[in-house]
Amino acid sequence: MLRVVDVDYIKDYKLLVTFSDGSKKNVDLEPYLTGEVFGELLDRDQFIQYGLTRVTIEWANGADLAPEFLYEIGTVA
Repeated sequence: MLRVVDVDYIKDYKLLVTFSDGSKKNVDLEPYLTGEVFGELLDRDQFIQYGLTRVTIEWANGADLAPEFLYEIGTVA
């Protein structure tokens, strides 16, 4: 099972995500920050309030994304 094992804030809405298979990907989440829950993360102060669960990234407002989705939209770092 793919997991997020590390995440670093780059800038704006971009993160450097390290996965359990050892790969690192740059992930730009700006196009996906829409709707009631994810739209709140357009406030950068809220966007940077994230942490790691056992599987993926979760924000303070409860938003999270599947590691497979992050892997798919990411570009090789």
